[in-house]
Amino acid sequence: MEDIDAIAALQDPVRRRLYEYVAAQGREVGRNEAAEAAGVARTLAAHHLDRLTEAGLLESGSRRLTGRSGPGAGRPAKVYTRAPGERSVSLPARDYRTAAELLAEAAEQAGLDAGLRAAARSRGEALRGPAASCGALEEAMEVLAARGYEPHLEIPGGAEDAEGAAGADTRVVRMRNCPFHAVAESFPPLVCGMNLALLEGLLGTDGPVRARMDARPGECCVVVEDSKNNDH
Repeated sequence: MEDIDAIAALQDPVRRRLYEYVAAQGREVGRNEAAEAAGVARTLAAHHLDRLTEAGLLESGSRRLTGRSGPGAGRPAKVYTRAPGERSVSLPARDYRTAAELLAEAAEQAGLDAGLRAAARSRGEALRGPAASCGALEEAMEVLAARGYEPHLEIPGGAEDAEGAAGADTRVVRMRNCPFHAVAESFPPLVCGMNLALLEGLLGTDGPVRARMDARPGECCVVVEDSKNNDH
């Protein structure tokens, strides 16, 4: 029942807006910032953020938002991030995770990695349908967002590089969520390889964007980038 209670906490529209904003940032968010983003008063935002924390959907901590320390730096402020746990509700109860883990274990033991990747690539192509390969990173981000990957654009080197001559060549899309996270934790090579093949089929391999492996803690193991990055 805990998952039902947690999901029910999102029924309130203000609470849901606050949760979605914090989850989308991929970093700690203070009460003032969250309140401004949701268009509500700070005291109301604080109430709902704490309720989301009690429900296990957010985690809270404290730090000085000024970046300073010592006398005059101000008191630490309460900050929030999305909790790493996974919530789902099925009525009547279903256990697809165990089935997925058993299938992954059998595939790994039988050495079916190549067959799984081929099937995943074919499924991605089927999902894409007759459409051409993605023509730009922005289009790829829309496709990824629709499938729950939570993509965000990262420019290595920061704003300074973005303004330089190489700025357009360094754009990378990372994903804060992996839809296969639960199984990937137990079978990372198998499931991450499947995920890469699925996205290759979904986005296409003959256009200006490409998917590749670049695992980073807390994010999807696959990134998407301008394919011309590696045409040097």
